[in-house]
Amino acid sequence: MKKRTSKLLLLVLVGLSSTNCLGQLQRKEGKSPLDELPPHIRRVTHFGQRADFSHDGKRILFVEKTFGDVYEVQLETKIIRPMTHRYFHEGYTRALYLSNGDILLSGARQFDANDPWASRNEKNAELWVLKKDLSSAPVPLGEKCSEGPAVSRRRMRIAWTQGGAFYMADIVYKNGKPELTNRKKILDKRDLPFETGLETQNFRPPDEKELIFSAYGYQGTEVAGLDIETGKVVNYSKAPNQYDEPEGIFPDGKHTLVECDKHNTRGTQYIDIYKLALDGSGKTARLTFFAEYPGYKASNPVVSDDGRYIAFQVAKRGDRAGVGRGILIFDLEMYGRMRKSRGR
Repeated sequence: MKKRTSKLLLLVLVGLSSTNCLGQLQRKEGKSPLDELPPHIRRVTHFGQRADFSHDGKRILFVEKTFGDVYEVQLETKIIRPMTHRYFHEGYTRALYLSNGDILLSGARQFDANDPWASRNEKNAELWVLKKDLSSAPVPLGEKCSEGPAVSRRRMRIAWTQGGAFYMADIVYKNGKPELTNRKKILDKRDLPFETGLETQNFRPPDEKELIFSAYGYQGTEVAGLDIETGKVVNYSKAPNQYDEPEGIFPDGKHTLVECDKHNTRGTQYIDIYKLALDGSGKTARLTFFAEYPGYKASNPVVSDDGRYIAFQVAKRGDRAGVGRGILIFDLEMYGRMRKSRGR
């Protein structure tokens, strides 16, 4: 009799849970997460993708669209200024502040609207440096790059992916012209004991002796770290059959942000933003809930140098990786106060 009662109770609870989830889904059907933003999240642009904070936290650099122009928004005034309008180009896929305030760009020399995505692959996408005073067109560094490069926040150093390997070099200026020096290979995927695709993400603060990277297709996708000196690789997410792609990293180096589908394990079109501990525990905390709204997701987060804010983008289900439809700011201090007041 007890077993039968327990089973009946379990069925009732499952039914109530399913009904509750269905009710939540129905309440959000036809809505956008932008219609119901919590107090700690605000929208700063209505277009754009792949945000990057200036070192003083007062500005955000972003790409208009894949193969588009680069813009900068002043957070206090919300004034947006174009950074790449003064010369002709074929569009960019990345724009990141270097430690001296100049801008590292990734983009191809040619663009074909009939075959656009060829301009994003590692055979065509090049790295360039644009001076912060915008006084001239950007200078090519002579390197092709697969997807996003990693940029040091404290020195003129970058790392990038090419041909299934990671390379690292320093940027120096000779007669005012940027060029690479001390170029070296720091990882080749053929030397790893598992099959994976690679992409550099972030130098890990504060000493930047480790490079955080994406291990695509390995156990879903994992967050990994490369000790630049020893070559040792560590798996930080440890979540088989789950998508975990590292993006922005916290200035103390103790956590990184990840695009993750832990809440549903349905893949990259259903991601939200999580915070992952880099202590080997694999512990995560979900920060955004955009995927709870049918047809939406949140992606490509970065952290300000003071650790106070996150910038990220809203996207729609079906958008290609990296495509965004506006930049938002997540106030971590306000979020912490709200959680504390709720006793969580």
